[in-house]
Amino acid sequence: MFDALYIGATGMQAQQTNVDTIANNLANANTNGYKKSRVSFSDMMVPDTRLTSQLSATDSLGALAQSGKFGAGVAIASMSKLFDAGELKKSDSAFDIAIQGDGFVSVMMADNSVAYSRGGSLKVNKDGQLALQSGQPLKPGITIPEGAKSLQISTDGRVQVSFAGQTGMSDVGQIELVRFTSPGQLTSLGENLYKSSESSGEAIAGIAGENGVGSVMQGYLEASNVKMLDEMVNLMIAQRAYEANVKIVQASDEMLGLVNNLRK
Repeated sequence: MFDALYIGATGMQAQQTNVDTIANNLANANTNGYKKSRVSFSDMMVPDTRLTSQLSATDSLGALAQSGKFGAGVAIASMSKLFDAGELKKSDSAFDIAIQGDGFVSVMMADNSVAYSRGGSLKVNKDGQLALQSGQPLKPGITIPEGAKSLQISTDGRVQVSFAGQTGMSDVGQIELVRFTSPGQLTSLGENLYKSSESSGEAIAGIAGENGVGSVMQGYLEASNVKMLDEMVNLMIAQRAYEANVKIVQASDEMLGLVNNLRK
């Protein structure tokens, strides 16, 4: 009965994390470039030497006695991002880019480390470089000359500008894309930025349009990949699972109460 209390408690805690994750997905349903999160669970097993010594192989629980282990609840196995593609929405802004495919753009962080983004709205920072709206410049750096009149980014990532009185476009840099073996295991930094982890593998560089890294779409933004209907269904399932674990705790408590009152 005491075990049931703890097992029910692990279920409640796990489902609370699940509900929190679903709530965050719903809150970011309209966040451009947001990738929904998913919680994975695993069962917990602990050795039970008492059970092994008390039960024989001929008992109905003989197999359990031989294993010497019993279930001890549930634990969070992992929390991963699902990088399903979101809808590409046309914005007509020359500084908006989206990636059609599995690729990421590399950006430099303030501590000189490298992070990765699925694109978004760009700007020219104080140093004249193309950067995310949150301030991180693209890697490798692309400098936009003063007096540039228009900006054009081709699907292969080539960046060109034009100047007043000039015919044609001038190349100023190339947006390089990278991909990962397991993008779902990237570490989320917030603001739609990610860092590589041991589980995700190192970034695999490539040219846009080649090697499966996708292509760059200028004038588009990638919408969140959160599907409201799916999240609402998942929320109801998580709520029912939480309620079931509450019932386990309540039933165990009532049984303990009956035992305590046997001598009264």
